Amino acid sequence: MPEKRNVLYIVIDQLRADVLSGALSGHVPTPNIDALAAAGAVFENHFTVTLPCGPSRASLHTGQYAMNHRSIRNGTPLASWHTNIALEVRRLGYEPLLFGYTDTSVDPRGRDPNDPDLATCESVLPGFREIVEMRWETAEQWTAHLRSLGYSVPDSAPGMNLTALYRPVDGTLGGPALYRADHSDTAFLTDQTIKALSIRRGRPWFAHVTYIRPHPPLVAPDPWHRLVDPANIPLAVQNTLEHPFFEAWFSQPLKGLYWGFDGNYTTMATRTAQTLRAIYLGLVAEVDHHIGRLLNFLKDSGQAGETLVVLTADHGVMLGDKGLWGKESVFDPAFHVPLIVFDPAAPRPSRISAITESIDITPTLLDWLVGSIPASMDGKSLLPWITGEWIASDTPTDWRSAAFMEIEFGEQGHDTRFQQTFGLDAERCRAAILRDTRWKYIHFAGGVPPMLFDMQNDPLETRDLAASARHAGTLSEMARRMLDHRMTFAARPVHLRPPVAG
Repeated sequence: MPEKRNVLYIVIDQLRADVLSGALSGHVPTPNIDALAAAGAVFENHFTVTLPCGPSRASLHTGQYAMNHRSIRNGTPLASWHTNIALEVRRLGYEPLLFGYTDTSVDPRGRDPNDPDLATCESVLPGFREIVEMRWETAEQWTAHLRSLGYSVPDSAPGMNLTALYRPVDGTLGGPALYRADHSDTAFLTDQTIKALSIRRGRPWFAHVTYIRPHPPLVAPDPWHRLVDPANIPLAVQNTLEHPFFEAWFSQPLKGLYWGFDGNYTTMATRTAQTLRAIYLGLVAEVDHHIGRLLNFLKDSGQAGETLVVLTADHGVMLGDKGLWGKESVFDPAFHVPLIVFDPAAPRPSRISAITESIDITPTLLDWLVGSIPASMDGKSLLPWITGEWIASDTPTDWRSAAFMEIEFGEQGHDTRFQQTFGLDAERCRAAILRDTRWKYIHFAGGVPPMLFDMQNDPLETRDLAASARHAGTLSEMARRMLDHRMTFAARPVHLRPPVAG
């Protein structure tokens, strides 16, 4: 272990795993992330335990399943009694620095109703010091920077978002963004991160860097907008399934995918879908370029040998597969995400096939920093694999055999498209997923039919076997295992003192 220990913790928004290793990986250049993977530990079967952004980051930061932290939708408060990565590293003497956002909805208890933090789902996770603000609703530092460069930028206002800036300069889908590449949000965040860290070389630091891209609206600056040819990338996976989930998903138009989109996904032309997939990959390449700048900064400043680098995503994205866009889904492209960890003291690079979950990252960081892992955390440290204590090809007998994932389709005070289609209230409009190396079981609450997929023989999830009499035993066994898992990891009781015997 290095004497001085820094942490560079990078989270990319909506980066699905197969962009770096899989069907899309050969169609977008990611030389810097690839180099990091070649030198570090790559966790090939890594899954976020929930989505979308707010809930997934709550799990990342607390090390807890959504069923325990209960910040289950964007805008659902995260209770203040939960500890998190920022509070825990403060116990170790670090000032946790935030470059970007945590998408945290703060606990309203003890706050005045007029507190502006209660009007946003993009507050800062308790414990972090926000160095660079890059929030979806405002991103005031970046937009102020754009205005100083002569761009026309509206004044910040409550409820504002950046959609107006994320549009092609010529109004044409696939055209370049109205801002230059060196003025983009990704470039600005990287510039400010390097600037802030360059003055902190004399002491250990903990930096959490979160890139908004390749999150929609899908538009990229020149030359990234034309880097990937839509004609050369694989088509989206066509839907072959019939299930109430799809009826609900397509029951209402959803906007925000790109500038001028009318929200109608069912009539999207193949050419449009391919253009959007190409823009997404171009944005990934842009992020990779700037991650390369961060890694070069570590080398040039002599800190590469004392810095743990973690790269992951909050969740994935459907990207047109099964006709779905965004991440509100139960399928692998939304849940399977990359995880790469580079430990400068690790003896060798490795690829780990064991199933790992997003809740494992905070325990791993604390373990590497020689801190204690709170008992409230559901995740496990991955450090033995990273350091070579565990052989990459072996999985300890007590390691999890499946990933457990959750998603909420209901919302209090607002009937979602799923509530309306399923005829359910918010408390019953949700799903849980158990996925091992062979089977994937999706349980919908409220009597909505389940799904079952054979992931070894049908990795694209094209054949739902839940209604097959031949697979009734497997369906029952997966349901039993899911119930066991939920009972095992239900929120633990708090003991202020050892329990009295008898």
